[in-house]
Amino acid sequence: MRNLLMRVHYDGTHYDGFQTQPQGNTIQDRLEQAIYLLTGETIKITASGRTDAGVHAYGQPFNFMTSSKIPLERWCLALNARLPEDIVVTEAKEVPFSFHSRRGAKRKTYRYTINGNRFPDPFQRRWQHHHPVKLDLEAMEQGLKFLLGTHDFTSFASRHSTKASHVRTIYDVHMEVDRMFSRPNSADLGIIHTYITGSGFLQHMVRIIMGTMIWVGEGKYAPEHVAAILAACDRGAAGPTAVAKGLALWSVEYEDEDR
Repeated sequence: MRNLLMRVHYDGTHYDGFQTQPQGNTIQDRLEQAIYLLTGETIKITASGRTDAGVHAYGQPFNFMTSSKIPLERWCLALNARLPEDIVVTEAKEVPFSFHSRRGAKRKTYRYTINGNRFPDPFQRRWQHHHPVKLDLEAMEQGLKFLLGTHDFTSFASRHSTKASHVRTIYDVHMEVDRMFSRPNSADLGIIHTYITGSGFLQHMVRIIMGTMIWVGEGKYAPEHVAAILAACDRGAAGPTAVAKGLALWSVEYEDEDR
């Protein structure tokens, strides 16, 4: 037996999230089906975490046990030949039997993308939340800083969250603006990427954070009001849940000994 760690990129537009569902239209379902077609083994993969319907990922880790003797260098090409075009496995390596993609993850980073230009980009429309109304980006950055550190994030969690604790730690949060496709001498804000790195995330947490920050950018909330939202521990205190398509799992990090 071998424990294999792989990473997968996917466009989540047409899927019901990562974790398997009864209707069978998830990233996990497609990966397990491809492994079965390749090896004849019926296995359950372990992923670094879940993503919601419509959310994307760059290099999401997953691992599984296999008795197959297929060389490591052949796995990616062989699986990709059996996967839809919007799911691509990019890495395969053997790891210790003790390795667990979810329990071993130490830091996760999500990226949320807002297109702040007047007109949407037809080529990136599945990966961006188009918001042509002017946003105060400086205020949004100020509001994000209140999330740094260890807090109870109940206000930024789905009401359907089943986690015993909503305490999480945010290590880093920052925004980057790409104005490459903005029109000269216009009100275009550019493509606004927000990166949030933490110990873990609750259901809808990043999307609720971003919906709240959009309200900050629109002037509906002052940046310092984010601290009051955190303290309230009440989902009703925060802003709306931002649309799923702007969100992507950006990276997952492990301790050196787990890699």
